[in-house]
Amino acid sequence: MTTDNRLTLVEGLIREVPNFPKPGILFKDITPLLADAEGFATAVTLMFESTSDLEVDTVVGIESRGFLFGVALATTLGCGFVPVRKPGKLPAATLTVSYELEYGRDSLEIHRDALRPGARVLIVDDLLATGGTAAATVELVEKAGGQVAGVAVLIDLAFLGGSAKVQAPVRSVLRYG
Repeated sequence: MTTDNRLTLVEGLIREVPNFPKPGILFKDITPLLADAEGFATAVTLMFESTSDLEVDTVVGIESRGFLFGVALATTLGCGFVPVRKPGKLPAATLTVSYELEYGRDSLEIHRDALRPGARVLIVDDLLATGGTAAATVELVEKAGGQVAGVAVLIDLAFLGGSAKVQAPVRSVLRYG
């Protein structure tokens, strides 16, 4: 299957839901993609191919959909997976970074001992929008002693300018705008 055909397959399995979670938003719903074995495998392969030039020791997945793609990429890359979660979800000592959202503030956490010093990290999520969550995760990984090799997302809503806020190379499979 050609790359164009693979992209068409993946894009065709992403449902657009108007006015969710609020009026004016066109939500990119990946659940049909996750339910399709060939489509999900193709998406993971395309994400892998987009990052194959990066030297990576560890994959960090952003809660929660970043876990789905992150674990699959870590398995493909032959490296470990580390979750970045909302506050209060990790059981051991954590590091925290707070960041601004369009509608307030939020925070993310990582275990203090999750990364070895100097680990080359690939941050993974399903979607990059305004960039706040990805930028906060870059800061969190660096605070934990890692070096960010890149950020991989399935979907980049480029018209929102999020990649400009992320201080690392951003790789995406699908790019809108």
